[in-house]
Amino acid sequence: MSELANQLVIAEREEVSRGIRQLLASPLITERGAPEPFDLVRRRREPIAKWFDYYCGWTLTVEPRLGYARLVKVRPATDPTRPARRLRSARAPFDRRRYVLLCVVSAELFAAPVTTIGLLADRVQSATAADPVLANFETASRSERMAFVDALRLLESYGVLDAIDGSADSYIESNSAKVLYRVDTTLLLRLLAAPVGPSQLGVPTDEVPLRVEQLLGEVTRERRYGLASGRHADTAGVSDVQRNLWLRHSVFRRLVDDPVVYYDELSDDERAYLASPTGRRLLRQAAEQGGFLLEERAEGVLLVDVDGIATDGRFPDDAATAKVAALLLLDAIPGSTTVEQLRRSATELLERFPRWARSYRGADGVRQLVSDAIATLSAFGLVRTTASGLVIPLPAAARYRVSGVRTSDNTEESSS
Repeated sequence: MSELANQLVIAEREEVSRGIRQLLASPLITERGAPEPFDLVRRRREPIAKWFDYYCGWTLTVEPRLGYARLVKVRPATDPTRPARRLRSARAPFDRRRYVLLCVVSAELFAAPVTTIGLLADRVQSATAADPVLANFETASRSERMAFVDALRLLESYGVLDAIDGSADSYIESNSAKVLYRVDTTLLLRLLAAPVGPSQLGVPTDEVPLRVEQLLGEVTRERRYGLASGRHADTAGVSDVQRNLWLRHSVFRRLVDDPVVYYDELSDDERAYLASPTGRRLLRQAAEQGGFLLEERAEGVLLVDVDGIATDGRFPDDAATAKVAALLLLDAIPGSTTVEQLRRSATELLERFPRWARSYRGADGVRQLVSDAIATLSAFGLVRTTASGLVIPLPAAARYRVSGVRTSDNTEESSS
């Protein structure tokens, strides 16, 4: 093979691995929002789609003319660390009301390819008034209009709504604001990553809160695995092909989605699969093709993206106060530690760095800082909390150690 051919092969491998990691960070890539990543995925869609299908069982849909690439990531698991967020400076997570309005708005968008914010608000108002379970949408209420606009702006960020004229934010101040929207109903249909539509379950409304885990398993159940998939898999009634396919996909879905995979969190069958010659070969093969550095320890395994492409959240990250606090407090958790001990450590940090963490300087600041730091560490698989209030470090926490702290005035202090 010539040198030029070698270079072309290497370039293709690098682009495929980059496309894989970009889709893991953002399962929906639009040409308008991210032209360069979209163009890369468009050009390398076949090998990228094959990688996701083989290792994870996920479908990649690329629509060059419509300008989007959608990776359908199906997992029967809840993840409280990834809520929908309001696209404002504070990026607060959606509350129940905003999720409700998001669903109602999405349903009403199928009425016409072009609409105005006023007409859409009227349709949402009529829909909620006709549903005995939902609270009526009141366009006269500023807080309701703000929640409505947060739902619209999220759909704008996905590319489902295109504001041809006007801005959704103007509706917050007045329900007579004029905004003209173009609706991409094809893309809207692609947003729901569930093999079974929730409306097909036919569950009485009053039973839904009592059966959330069961219903989540039902909407994410994939037929090709038979009864092997889900949280309560029954491998006795499935073929070896279905069982092995599910084991491969379930393990690799966790590897690419979770910060770290601990062996004690896997089922016996999943651990056996990962320890088998086939499992270990595929693990190394997937890491190489995806551009990951494979890190294996006695307690578990993780795929490290040294370029930081494959995730929408990074740790350590000095851009967020809670993540800085999480890293500093990690040094104060050599073993099982109480929340109260961490609050004392946080108090010392706030006294040591008086210009830092100004948003946590209020009466309840220390409690909130520790709560946010623990949430960060838990999300990255570095600690777990018990019902009794203990914070226990996990093996991956040993990867981090603070050697020094540099403040904004360029002074530096050593840290043990």
